[in-house]
Amino acid sequence: MTDVAEDLETRLLLDAIFHQYHYDFRGYSMASVKRRLKQAKEHFECRSISELQHRVLHEPAVLPELLSYLTIQVSDLFRDPAYFLALRESVIPHLRTYPSLKVWVAGCSAGEELYSLVILFREEGLEDRTMFYGTDINPRALERAEAGVYDLESIPRFTENHRKAGGKSSLSDYYTAAYGSAVLDKSLRRRTVFSDHSLVTDAVFAEMHLISCRNVLIYFDQDLQNRAIGLFSDSLIRKGFLGLGSKESLRFSKRAGDFSEFARDERIYQKQRAT
Repeated sequence: MTDVAEDLETRLLLDAIFHQYHYDFRGYSMASVKRRLKQAKEHFECRSISELQHRVLHEPAVLPELLSYLTIQVSDLFRDPAYFLALRESVIPHLRTYPSLKVWVAGCSAGEELYSLVILFREEGLEDRTMFYGTDINPRALERAEAGVYDLESIPRFTENHRKAGGKSSLSDYYTAAYGSAVLDKSLRRRTVFSDHSLVTDAVFAEMHLISCRNVLIYFDQDLQNRAIGLFSDSLIRKGFLGLGSKESLRFSKRAGDFSEFARDERIYQKQRAT
């Protein structure tokens, strides 16, 4: 199949998903989408993208599985510890000045980043005045996030990340091991809300003090990146903070002027302009 034909089939599939199910991947990076659809095509034993499109349209049970390929599902507790250390040492002192706080993890996947922030805020004495929101477009990911159950084999890596992130307690204080899994303590969900929200189609989520959206924008095209960053700017209070992934930047965004660099190496920005 030629690249032109493959691109056409891919765009027709994304159009079909949008019009039938209202999930919009049309502004995602084409290279990333094609790579993920190749994996999905093999999983569903489809000979072509057109065959996959037929199954998506006529077999509703296929969609949730396909979403797992089209959305990003790779994370760790305290992934990129230097980011969390920068939050702890540089951002938390500013957040302490507010009587109540709202934190949003956009594209929360299975919840690892959100729980990392809950643990960090608990260790810094801010959990009781904070509401944590985790959003994703993948319903299966949200179910996993609410369950808070992770592979026990990941715990040594999570524990080392937590230590490097300046952890003030033992990570074992926050989970119990059972049947080959690590189950996070239910108290970590006491002030959390998990919700379906799309950066592609949905509006401002709430008035936030900290938004963390890491390793999501790299899968968007430029227009969609601009939309998402505009959404974050409109959702943040003035002087609120935005954290991005290590390969992401506001440099080429139309809304870059809304922010100043706060911790350059860790891609943490502070909103300066009222919107």
